[in-house]
Amino acid sequence: MSDLEFIVFLLPSILSLLLICYLIIKRKQTVLNLPPGNMGWPFLGETIGYLKPYSATSIGEFMEQHISRYGKIYKSNLFGEPTIVSADAGLNRFIMQNEGRLFECSYPRSIGGILGKWSMLVLVGDMHRDMRTISLNFLSHARLRTHLLRDVEKHTLLVLRSWKENSTFSAQDEAKKYTFNLMAKHIMSLDPGKPETEQLKKEYITFMKGVVSAPLNLPGTAYRKALQSRSIILKFIERKMEERIQKTEEGCESSEEDDLLGWVLKNSNLSKEQILDLVLSLLFAGHETSSVSIALAIYFLEGCPTAVQQLREEHLEIARAKKQSGELGLTWEDYKKMDFTQCVISETLRFGNVVRFLHRKAVKDVRYKGYDIPCGWKVLPVIAAVHLDPSLFDQPQHFNPWRWQQNNGNRGCSSTCSGTTSNNFMPFGGGPRLCAGSELAKLEMAVFIHHLVLNFHWELADMDHAYAFPFVDFPKGLPIRVQHHTFM
Repeated sequence: MSDLEFIVFLLPSILSLLLICYLIIKRKQTVLNLPPGNMGWPFLGETIGYLKPYSATSIGEFMEQHISRYGKIYKSNLFGEPTIVSADAGLNRFIMQNEGRLFECSYPRSIGGILGKWSMLVLVGDMHRDMRTISLNFLSHARLRTHLLRDVEKHTLLVLRSWKENSTFSAQDEAKKYTFNLMAKHIMSLDPGKPETEQLKKEYITFMKGVVSAPLNLPGTAYRKALQSRSIILKFIERKMEERIQKTEEGCESSEEDDLLGWVLKNSNLSKEQILDLVLSLLFAGHETSSVSIALAIYFLEGCPTAVQQLREEHLEIARAKKQSGELGLTWEDYKKMDFTQCVISETLRFGNVVRFLHRKAVKDVRYKGYDIPCGWKVLPVIAAVHLDPSLFDQPQHFNPWRWQQNNGNRGCSSTCSGTTSNNFMPFGGGPRLCAGSELAKLEMAVFIHHLVLNFHWELADMDHAYAFPFVDFPKGLPIRVQHHTFM
């Protein structure tokens, strides 16, 4: 029998098999009760519309229209995959609480390609748990009190003391300088202003532009430049690692062992590649989200003088008590007295939504509120949609720090002023993937606000507004003009 005759002989069987597979798939699709929605164009789906820039204090026209048309749970095709989008508080909690059982982290490949396959952002399962444990040990409550608070204040003052009277500058850039220098110091003992620190910062800025760009690995694109900067940054970290290992072999003790790099080399069994990606991902996570949060606080407070006045009164009381006792730096007890400051921080995170949505994937068939979420489908819990939901928060489009005060009677605001999260407030995610640096981020914001309100008046030097690209950013860098005041 010739090859042609053999193919002709098998053709009816192949066609029958394909028909059976098609009917099985079709039958399964008709049995499933998927949420309503629109799958959009082939492959692209609705991704372009979903990622179109919009005001960070809104959920954007795209989502508003979809929620209005389909409800808070709808299907779509995003990032090249069939997706269930959730603006539903209950489903979002359900997804995060069932991490590792029903759902797992599933960021686009482009994110893993630029942050690294061992980045905590993309890892799942036991490896993520081990990496997170290392981060939690380094950012423990005890370490925040004994090490980080002192350096957080030091780096705050370093930035604020550089502000000249009546000068105009980018508040966003200043916030980034503050958080980058702090993380570089605690991760690799790099001192601010030194040539190697400034060179690393320059490469990191290029790297960050690529993280938030279209994943086009073509000459001249931001993504290609970011990959090149990633390579330079990793070589820098690797060189630091080799220097530490050599010092250890020579028996040289150094204070550098107290930073994250030294701690990991001494207390973990991670490979070189895993350590490199861990350091890079912590530099990314610890710098970017905190700096944007601080810029948002400066922006929101500029438009709310009543909140600034109440903050000033709270921090004046702390400063006067310190002056009477003869103490210089802030203590943990001072930090715990910043009640209204924590309300401002919570409201900034609720209203600004630095992390707007999460990438997850169903690892089993799931049914929720009568809807089916098929195994393998992408799931996007949209945190911003819950934080800006008028059925959960009174007047969600208003910056209102007082909503977080205890017993204020507001719906959806069961948080106390100390920042304890409610069921509807999840700026740091939740479940097993709750942000390991959440307490450090709040400490950074509180200390920065303390010295800001005690020493400066500020105003917008040019109109600017926070936009989601989808990462939150100020197009003009949030230009402000400052006047120095001493309120003591």
